[in-house]
Amino acid sequence: MASSYLLTIIKVLMILICAGWISLWLLKPTEFWTNKWKKAEEKAAATAFGYNGLDFSVYTFPVLALAMIGFIYLELKPKDPRSRQAKTAVKGLSNPFIVNRYVGILSAIEILAVLLFILFLAWTFYARISNDFKKMVPVKNLKLNMWQYKVSRVATRSGLLAEACLALLLLPVLRGLAVFRLLGIQFEASVRYHIWIGTTMILFAVLHGAGTLFTWGIKHRIQDEMWNWQKTGRIYLAGELTLATGLVIWITSLPQIRRKKFEIFYYTHHLYMIFIVFFLFHGGDRHFYMVFPGIFLFGLDKLLRIIQSRPETCILSARVFPCRAIELLLPKDPTLKYTPTSVIFMKIPSLSNLQWHSFSLSSSSSTDDQTMSVLIKCDGRWTSALYNMAAAELSSNSKQTKCIPVAIEGPYGPPSLYFLRYDSLLMVAGGIGITPFLSILQEIEHSATKGLIPTQIQLIYVVKSSPQVCLLDSVLPLLLNHRAEEFSLKLKVFVTQEHSGPTLRQLLNDLSGVKTVHFETLCTNHAAHGPENSLWMAAIVGFSSIMFIIFLSCFNRAFLHSGKKASKQKHPSSQIDLFLFSSFALAVVCGALAAVVVRWRRLKTELPRGSHKHGKEIKLTSMETGHALEEHEIHYGGRPDFQDVFSRFPDETGGSDIGVLVCGPEPMKESVASLCQMSSQGFRRKKPYFSFHSLNFTL
Repeated sequence: MASSYLLTIIKVLMILICAGWISLWLLKPTEFWTNKWKKAEEKAAATAFGYNGLDFSVYTFPVLALAMIGFIYLELKPKDPRSRQAKTAVKGLSNPFIVNRYVGILSAIEILAVLLFILFLAWTFYARISNDFKKMVPVKNLKLNMWQYKVSRVATRSGLLAEACLALLLLPVLRGLAVFRLLGIQFEASVRYHIWIGTTMILFAVLHGAGTLFTWGIKHRIQDEMWNWQKTGRIYLAGELTLATGLVIWITSLPQIRRKKFEIFYYTHHLYMIFIVFFLFHGGDRHFYMVFPGIFLFGLDKLLRIIQSRPETCILSARVFPCRAIELLLPKDPTLKYTPTSVIFMKIPSLSNLQWHSFSLSSSSSTDDQTMSVLIKCDGRWTSALYNMAAAELSSNSKQTKCIPVAIEGPYGPPSLYFLRYDSLLMVAGGIGITPFLSILQEIEHSATKGLIPTQIQLIYVVKSSPQVCLLDSVLPLLLNHRAEEFSLKLKVFVTQEHSGPTLRQLLNDLSGVKTVHFETLCTNHAAHGPENSLWMAAIVGFSSIMFIIFLSCFNRAFLHSGKKASKQKHPSSQIDLFLFSSFALAVVCGALAAVVVRWRRLKTELPRGSHKHGKEIKLTSMETGHALEEHEIHYGGRPDFQDVFSRFPDETGGSDIGVLVCGPEPMKESVASLCQMSSQGFRRKKPYFSFHSLNFTL
């Protein structure tokens, strides 16, 4: 009971902090706030921290505090559901509201959030531009008339809208310090918010740059202005470099390039460091504090991820499937726990020293303390090289296999076992999209002895060819031996490109095409330890924040003499910006050093020497499998009729609250989402309710 009260207090505190930070953004474009803020900065300039300390505490620290308190909340929040969730209006808003091939699958909550953000941008633009037009003081050095001045102000205010987008741009792609986890949004789902915000930011940045160049062009001042690096105020050259860098990043991230030339997308995306530095020089320190929370958390998150992936571990073994898929067995610390559908990022230096690839875990930490596994479809350049490496070891006559070092970052997953809250589960997988469901099924089997689990589970697996069915091998014991009194599990396999073939029993029992290779582990004796716990994360963020303000104050007192009024400073803007950036870098490094100390204390567990075998290679007789597999189905020559599935499933299960989990191609997700959208209309309690969840097996 005390824990419940504490969680409620923390939740209310987070809501208040978030509301306060949003209020600052709403008040910032008003004349009232501008006048009050100037006076507050003048008073703060005489203190030890200077006006920088005030800007940091008001604009930046609320988000950092939200992250710290959020970690404490996630640490205290129960991972397992204690009761079934009642159907509410809020729950209904999370179901698909728009399903479209161009915009994807959008819930009512997402649409509402987008509309509110658009209203905020419109309010900011209106408040700023109306004040500008009231004053009507054209720029004297450019000698602009009224319409030219208006174009100039519209371009300037478009830059402020790009700044507002930049303030949110990096928050969705945080991994270890993911603020969005507080809303139940995982990294793989929030990436699209990053894409939307980034595209909007580039649009406003282009309007800002094009409008400014147009104004200069009218007065034939382009050559004079565009190469200008002013000592004070806006540095135009830095702004042009910021815009050029942002355009390169955005163009190379378009789907046409990202999917076909992933390396180009990956490497050019690291230009964000140049983008951020030149934005600081262009906007100045006061504007930089508005976007600083996301940058601060991202920089700290990046260093923590680098530390987390050290030292390297190695691949214990690999199972090579005939359908060009490979399952890797990786060592982990026994204390490392993760939820199903979690994602890890993996780098294999022998394939590439720079490329990281994400994969959904196919194992459950509840059933295996010392190892974890990933299932990979090998159809790209990097994954094909990995498949060929394992195949070469299999065909080699040498008794000595190689040791393959691997760097692991993660796992990152949902904070709770949300799928256990439903009466029934309908899981739809396409191809390698079966991966997250393998971990879910293993977790359900483990949780069956503890109480609350879905009583009826149906898995629909759609594949192109029958050899892909062998990917179900890791859950074969569950398909055969689950106890009906605890839960009912039914498998329906659809093979779309074959009109006839073996029975399901023959496919699941025939593992002759699956080969296993065990690798040497002499190159390292470390297992994967995963990220630090939430309390340590909160402490590291707090420590880094304190160090930032200390370093910035020291620079101010030592070099800038910030006791003078902020408005009368004569120091070059770039010098002030450099001190701000240096304070940021030093604070992040201090946080990373603290993480290294914490990490060093954890690195005591060696690689599990006795876990070289998968332990999943089973072959059962036809007598053992015949009766057990009778309730499961296999269909050849067509795709599942989801309309029929949705109409039959409530009658078969009797559940009123049904969780629908989908992982596979986008057209499949859209088909299932459309049916969930139809079922979620209205809130009659007697009506079976389908709750839609989209999963990703990779990013």
